[in-house]
Amino acid sequence: MPARKALLTGVSLLTTLGLAPVRAEVLSLSSASGMALLSSSEHRTDFAPLVNRFITQATLSYCGVASAVMVLNSLNVPSPPAAGYRSYRFWTQDNLFDRSLPLSLTPQQVVRRGMTLAQLAQLLNSRGVDVTTFHASELSLERFRSNLVTGLNRPDQRVLVNYLRPVIGQQGGGHISPIAAWHAATDQVLLLDVARYRYPAGWISVKTLWEASRTVDSASGKSRGLVIVQR
Repeated sequence: MPARKALLTGVSLLTTLGLAPVRAEVLSLSSASGMALLSSSEHRTDFAPLVNRFITQATLSYCGVASAVMVLNSLNVPSPPAAGYRSYRFWTQDNLFDRSLPLSLTPQQVVRRGMTLAQLAQLLNSRGVDVTTFHASELSLERFRSNLVTGLNRPDQRVLVNYLRPVIGQQGGGHISPIAAWHAATDQVLLLDVARYRYPAGWISVKTLWEASRTVDSASGKSRGLVIVQR
């Protein structure tokens, strides 16, 4: 089959299955090149703990919820019982919420509107971790890179990023996912996209991610950015 025809057939198949094809801005982790970047990365402390807890967001607007659950479980933050698992305790997209949270952070509100960067930080902070928020519009590219790399190099920290999908060549709007690694030589980071039904985990340049995070979230009137979580 000619290369162009094969490519078109592959894209058509992805469309039929409801999956959006990954464009050049994101390099799929499962590709040979993507795996080579992971194996040669010297900044992948967070990869194994996060992948071991990798989940798919439960609803179209639960990207922040799923990302928070991954982070809390990967840091072994004390958790409530998980419904349906007898005495086993771990964070889920259901037990992350309780009555101590404000009305703006109920499951119903998040289903309708998703979460802003500040709300994500508030939710995580209520679960006993320290949270630092960085709005990307206030950061130079160098500071943006420095903050995320510092978080990736510490086993007691995790990095979440809030960005606008179209800037990185994807369909959709604002999104939140954990960052699992940084490849210094190519200056790319590995996004563990919690919308796994739609896009695979993949590598994206730090500059492109910075640009995607500098976009304004209409719900807050502020730019998107980074959330550093520390136990």
